Amino acid sequence: MWAEDDLYPGVPCLQSYTVPVNGKKYRMYHGTSQYAAQQIMASGFRPSPNGMLGRGVYLSRDLNKASRYPLNLPEHERVVIRVLVNVGRVKKIDYQGHPLQKTWHDHGYDTAWCPPDCGMVPSGLEEDCVWDPCRIQIVDVIYPQVQYGFYH
Repeated sequence: MWAEDDLYPGVPCLQSYTVPVNGKKYRMYHGTSQYAAQQIMASGFRPSPNGMLGRGVYLSRDLNKASRYPLNLPEHERVVIRVLVNVGRVKKIDYQGHPLQKTWHDHGYDTAWCPPDCGMVPSGLEEDCVWDPCRIQIVDVIYPQVQYGFYH
């Protein structure tokens, strides 16, 4: 169970289907392990060398998506890093085999955006890839809320 409260008024949290506006800042999320989160908090994000969209930092505006990662860890060992991202110039990548799928940055884009239900992501949820970690400002870490079941 994850909680997102609106502690940062004035910063848009886009609906998943809304195209991000070039040059704006948006709230995004990065799901990771507690250990990796400590490393990121200390040293900042390091871009993945490769992935579905090539090099970059993988984020989502969908807290539900970010809270699933890393997929191989139980929920109580995961955390979500909440960030603000200046998206710069955004390229929409909305199908597998898109001509700029891994080369969007070479064409002057700062962020690649996969809208939900476009066939790019198995979960069907939206995803963003930010080339330069300097565009990402860490806000805080969201921990899962532990729920205990009571049996009568």
